[in-house]
Amino acid sequence: MNDEGSFQGIDYEDLSREAGFPHGRHTGNLVYLARAYRSETSRFYQARDLKDKIALGFQFWVENDFVGNNWHNNQVTTPTNLVNLMLLVGEELPGDHVELAQPMIRRATLERQEGVFYGARQSGDRIAIAGIVAKNLLFVNDREEFARVIEIIGGEIRFTTGQRGMQHDFSFHHRDDRVNNTTDYGYGKYANAFGEWSHYLAGTEYQFPVDRINHLVDYYLDGICKQLVYGVYRDIGVYNRSITRQRSSSPRGTREIERLLSVTDYRNQELTHIMRLRRGEEAPIRSFAKFFWQTEHFVFQRPHFYTSVRMHSTRNMNMEVPYNGPGIVTHHRADGANHLLLEGSEYDAIWPVYDWQKVSGTTTMQKPQRHVDRGYGGNLPVQMRGLTGFVGGVTDGLYGAVAYDFKSPHDQLEAKKSWFFFDNEYVCLGAGIKSAHDLPAFTTVNQVLMRSEVTVMQDGRVRVLPQGRHDLDNVKWIHEGNAGYMMPEATTVHLSNQPEQGTWAAITAEKNISDEVVTREVFLLGFHHGSHPGNAAYQYIVVPDVDAEEMAAASADNRNIEILANTPEIQAVRHRGIGIYQMAFYQAGEVEIGEGAAVTMDSQGMAMLKMDGDRIDELTVADPSRQLTRISLTVPGIYNTRGDDFVTSPDKSENRTSIAIDLPRGVYAGKSVTIRAPLPHGL
Repeated sequence: MNDEGSFQGIDYEDLSREAGFPHGRHTGNLVYLARAYRSETSRFYQARDLKDKIALGFQFWVENDFVGNNWHNNQVTTPTNLVNLMLLVGEELPGDHVELAQPMIRRATLERQEGVFYGARQSGDRIAIAGIVAKNLLFVNDREEFARVIEIIGGEIRFTTGQRGMQHDFSFHHRDDRVNNTTDYGYGKYANAFGEWSHYLAGTEYQFPVDRINHLVDYYLDGICKQLVYGVYRDIGVYNRSITRQRSSSPRGTREIERLLSVTDYRNQELTHIMRLRRGEEAPIRSFAKFFWQTEHFVFQRPHFYTSVRMHSTRNMNMEVPYNGPGIVTHHRADGANHLLLEGSEYDAIWPVYDWQKVSGTTTMQKPQRHVDRGYGGNLPVQMRGLTGFVGGVTDGLYGAVAYDFKSPHDQLEAKKSWFFFDNEYVCLGAGIKSAHDLPAFTTVNQVLMRSEVTVMQDGRVRVLPQGRHDLDNVKWIHEGNAGYMMPEATTVHLSNQPEQGTWAAITAEKNISDEVVTREVFLLGFHHGSHPGNAAYQYIVVPDVDAEEMAAASADNRNIEILANTPEIQAVRHRGIGIYQMAFYQAGEVEIGEGAAVTMDSQGMAMLKMDGDRIDELTVADPSRQLTRISLTVPGIYNTRGDDFVTSPDKSENRTSIAIDLPRGVYAGKSVTIRAPLPHGL
């Protein structure tokens, strides 16, 4: 602290959005010092000279009243720190300064102050700001207004599909652009803020109703934790503009779970398991598949790997606007981004050296200059709405597939892209890749930190590649780190395994970012499709948690994978080992599943069949377009039964059955429907 009460290392002059409001460190430092002053375990407990320093730093702040150019600085950052300071040492600070702080704290307002401050927007902002208001009401001892604000906080845990807030699929939208914000705004500012107040109020006259708390638990487990790797590490696919900020993956904390367990026993075994995972006391055991149909995000987990697919459509924007500077290179991160994580740290700090036109899983035109947006009026805006509506997935909660009728809003490029997920591998297909542009098209299999030497099978022999850039013909498989990439048919791949360089400052428009050159060893694998491709395609199988020796013995056949179709009209895969067929129909068509047997769909849609021998044990369907009220398909065999949402029409002469299945509507449009046990029993 300087003599006048300011802190060294803070630029108090620059209040621009891009500067990031370093002033927040000033009030944050005061709170830190106040905690040391109030903690009985601190050697500074009730130290007079420390209290004098706090008072001096507080006096400097109230005399200057720093107001940043970003509303969040003034309505959240400063009020949060100042009200916490008041609760810790306010009664020991000079009274006139405490009074001067009140207008600054009250900038955290639930109602708009005309011409001055925004009111608290519905969803995460509202709970966070209401929490600041409530703390200040405790400090000034206004019980009546405190009760009113607590009711507002309690009322925010609800579905608000189509608006800001929690969606009916348990994803979270912070803005009306419908971009996925589940594990940022929907986590800290929304779920954790509500959980914090649930804990504070437990056992008091103000405590929240049990159904509100249990609704939060559902959102926490079925929304947040399913977009965290094993419930511990953040899914790379859900990052927005913040991905260009320097950080490393680390286990999420347990305090939020401890608070939930203190106020409800609802789903406590699942909460306890997540908590023990984060402490390193248990190993992952959960397996699931989930498509967030309101958000165009698919997640798939097994105890030994986690993966996701991020997309956008005519219903959803692709990415956040690069508010305040970060995120200027994130244009293609919702173009079918597919990341594979086994440990959670596979992509740690790769971003300054990352090729942002080769995002893992995407098919992208390779532009001659870095595709950036350095301002709100840039010629190459990051945020754009999708151009197609057939974007979605089919899942029964354990297995699933994804289909993406992709048309790039940034490039003159289109493709049919799909993913099919099983217990120990997943299949990635692309077809109908077209562009009239002279720029080359490229599909990226993965771009990730290099963890080991790279082994390939090429021309029938296995070898370790030297570092460098390689274009390899007749390749059957590649192994790197703890993952294998298998080609059902020998093909040509582009592969890079070498150090790459870049800077954090080059991927953001924020100020005061390091321009020191960073070097990382990067593994990049993909397919060149050439300039103006007319009908290019690709197919590959990702095999997680495998070593090079296992890959040498592997093939698509002995992994029980059979690609039934990969055309612009239909993409379909069979897993013989577990008897599952997964199909994406971009238009009405037919898929042969055996000799003289086929599945026919009379419209676009998706289907998944679980077989018991030659009988269907379970049938799941979905409509990625959200346009249909019913899907009709014909399957081999005779089934004569009906349910609340389906009816069968058997044709014994042809040994086949037509099945008409009602689809969810309204806020559930895009969700899958599964027909289970009743189907195969009626003859």
